[in-house]
Amino acid sequence: MALITRNPISNASHDMKRLLVMDIDSTLIEEEVIDELGKTCGLGDQISAITARAMNGEIDFRQAIAQRVHLLRGLTTSIFDDVFNTLHITNGARELIDTAHHRGWKVGVVSGGFHEVADKLVEELSIDYCYAHSLGTMSVDGRVVLDGTLASDVVTKETKLRKLKEWAALNDIDMRNTIAIGDGANDIPMITEAGIGIAFCAKPITRQAAPFHIDERDLSLALRIIDTQAVL
Repeated sequence: MALITRNPISNASHDMKRLLVMDIDSTLIEEEVIDELGKTCGLGDQISAITARAMNGEIDFRQAIAQRVHLLRGLTTSIFDDVFNTLHITNGARELIDTAHHRGWKVGVVSGGFHEVADKLVEELSIDYCYAHSLGTMSVDGRVVLDGTLASDVVTKETKLRKLKEWAALNDIDMRNTIAIGDGANDIPMITEAGIGIAFCAKPITRQAAPFHIDERDLSLALRIIDTQAVL
């Protein structure tokens, strides 16, 4: 079912207690952070190819993240600041988040990316909740570098759904009043279980599974879907 209407928007949803949860890579931001990290070590094409296969559901996400993180071994941790400064927040994301907070909603992000970058986005955008991977480190010649492993559990599609449910329960929000937005195959469970699930400029498998989809890179368009559904 698609997507945008131009009908007048009711105020019915404004006072409703809601939770909005988004993916980060290629949703909240334009880039895939691990691909940007890969570019710095000359393995951008190799890492991007693994990312694409995982997002299309062609390979298991646990295997994909392990392969990609291993390739990052030896990068200094200072690279996170460099990568963050190259990222572009998706058009309409600030408007969506600011509007959500103005209405008293909670906003969370759950990502197969990394806390080392995600936390910077959380601070800049005043996001309430964040769950992502943490990367392992080691000391080499007095420098702190990535050791090619994860220092946290793998964030899977099941993890994303679990965090949606946990944050909803924490705020006493019915699942019918949750919103999930993402683009990859690992976003499908949270998109289909949320009260309003939106595939955002998504992979074909995700777009097909989602109740709603947005095909223009403007996250503020989600507000029209949310507000229209509130008055049906």
